[in-house]
Amino acid sequence: MASLTLAAFVPSGAICAPATPSASDFRTVDPEDVLVIDTTKGRIYVEMFPQIAPKSVARIKALAREHFYDGLTFHRVVDDFMAQGGDPKGDGSGGSAKPNVPGEFTFRRGPDTPFVKVLGLGGLEDGFIQSMPIRSQNTGLMIMTADGKVQAWGLWCKGVAGMARAGDPDSANSQYFLMRQFNSGLEHNYTPWGRVLVGQDVVQALKVGEPVIDPDKMTSVRVEADLPAAARVKVQVLDVHSPFFQAEAKGAASVCDIDLPAKVSG
Repeated sequence: MASLTLAAFVPSGAICAPATPSASDFRTVDPEDVLVIDTTKGRIYVEMFPQIAPKSVARIKALAREHFYDGLTFHRVVDDFMAQGGDPKGDGSGGSAKPNVPGEFTFRRGPDTPFVKVLGLGGLEDGFIQSMPIRSQNTGLMIMTADGKVQAWGLWCKGVAGMARAGDPDSANSQYFLMRQFNSGLEHNYTPWGRVLVGQDVVQALKVGEPVIDPDKMTSVRVEADLPAAARVKVQVLDVHSPFFQAEAKGAASVCDIDLPAKVSG
């Protein structure tokens, strides 16, 4: 289970027992938006965000449903950066037979988007859409735009899942990566489509290398909704709309410091 670093929210010198979220503070993730990645190091559960990167999520789901990823390796794993896989050639040069996916580096956020603000940074706002850390133009600018929306993009915190690509910004295909550490240099340049909820320890345990010698493999990659009923689980994560989150997030220095508690049951 992931854990919330509550110490980040306690004022220096304060004596306070760590708070614990209640069952009602958790949100159950739609199984249609849960990617289950079984690896030689263990299982990873990723929440996918079609409202942020619809084309990329559709591609990941389509390939998972074709069992495309089964047996493929994490061919490039950089210690303080990310773990990359999904190439049938195993060397970073391959992809699927499907056409490339255009870059979805930013998206338009409107008043109906379920964005929860945590920090204000001048003309920008940092917060969450579900479990995805987001940076956005100021909400107040919505009344000044033709579509009533503002520009927003994902932040590359630890655990965020993204589409790998070549030099062409529209060259993503089958390869993806999972962040092992925060990296701001990917903003506006790569497509974030998900975030690890459970199994970040597995991501951190993958063999490192460029290329990796005897790399770890994905033994199975499935959409949770497609699993047999007996094998299906309930994935829950702290709801960023909950009173618990609202109270604790007030002291956060960065949204990347907030590791949302998540759990699997059933």
